[in-house]
Amino acid sequence: MLIRAKAPLRISFAGGGTDVPPYPEKEGGCVLSATINKYAYGTLHPRDDGQISIESLDFGISINYNVDEDLIYDGKLDLVKAAIKKLGGQNGAGFNLFLHSDAPPGTGLGSSSAMMVALVGLLKEFKNMPLTDYEIAHLAYVIERKELKIDGGLQDQYASTFGGFNFIEFLKDRVIVNPLKINQDVINELEHNLLLCYTGGTRLSAKIIEDQVSRYERGEEEALQGLRQLKEMTIEMKNALLQRKLNEFGELLGHAWENKKKLSSKITNPVIEEMYNEAKKAGALGGKITGAGGGGYLLLYCPFEKKHKVAERLKNLGGAITDFAFEFYGLQTWRVNDQWNMTT
Repeated sequence: MLIRAKAPLRISFAGGGTDVPPYPEKEGGCVLSATINKYAYGTLHPRDDGQISIESLDFGISINYNVDEDLIYDGKLDLVKAAIKKLGGQNGAGFNLFLHSDAPPGTGLGSSSAMMVALVGLLKEFKNMPLTDYEIAHLAYVIERKELKIDGGLQDQYASTFGGFNFIEFLKDRVIVNPLKINQDVINELEHNLLLCYTGGTRLSAKIIEDQVSRYERGEEEALQGLRQLKEMTIEMKNALLQRKLNEFGELLGHAWENKKKLSSKITNPVIEEMYNEAKKAGALGGKITGAGGGGYLLLYCPFEKKHKVAERLKNLGGAITDFAFEFYGLQTWRVNDQWNMTT
């Protein structure tokens, strides 16, 4: 018997940064995001010899150990080790674990958190744990942010667990995921006009977030203003989306990016700025980097008749256009009977 899981990656339209503690506990944050048809995948094959074997296709790393061993965080698949340490095996049972993702960490699509969500899903099924979506997302957040002490916000774990278009509120003592009912015509038009471009670089989001948090805690006016305006703009973007004002949505995407850059000087760089400015000259209404900043994917809203010109301009600058569609399901897990894969 095999247990499989897939958790979708996400595009964050606005609000990223307002989900990073301590801001949400003090002032409340919100994020507008949607999941896409790119995933973190995992397969778990139970074994009864007390051994655990982990293989990561993305990192080209394999590790093996006994289920009773103390796991040491040494930079080799620590994300996986932390999930296993938190949820553990079952009555000394071991397993083989195979993992891979459609996007590497550091590209701004929430791939690390999606992998953590997939891991929690796998181990939940393995241990027959009756966890709700909120409990899965919270557990993924605790393991990644508290156990491993990786700086970051709360949005990615909830986006990947729940899936679809969501307006997520981060309050002092709870997270509220508000699914948005978007008309299919609007979704079709968004997919028609949005362009996703890989800028050619990954980044360590923790360093950017560390700088953002430090500036907020010091009370720097630019950072405070940026967070508060970003929160207001996220609500405006949600309303524009629900009211089918897509050109306004595209323009707000750019305004939100300008406010996002106020949070830290590390969020943008000359490569990103050149790509963004050239895209605007070619006809894009607005856009932003999809994650914490510093590299990864650039998301742009373009009137369709201008989209090919924007794409050509970005390719000339070394960008790589990535096709995508929206995904309306969050974390999915399923069991595979060994006989399903038998040859006759």
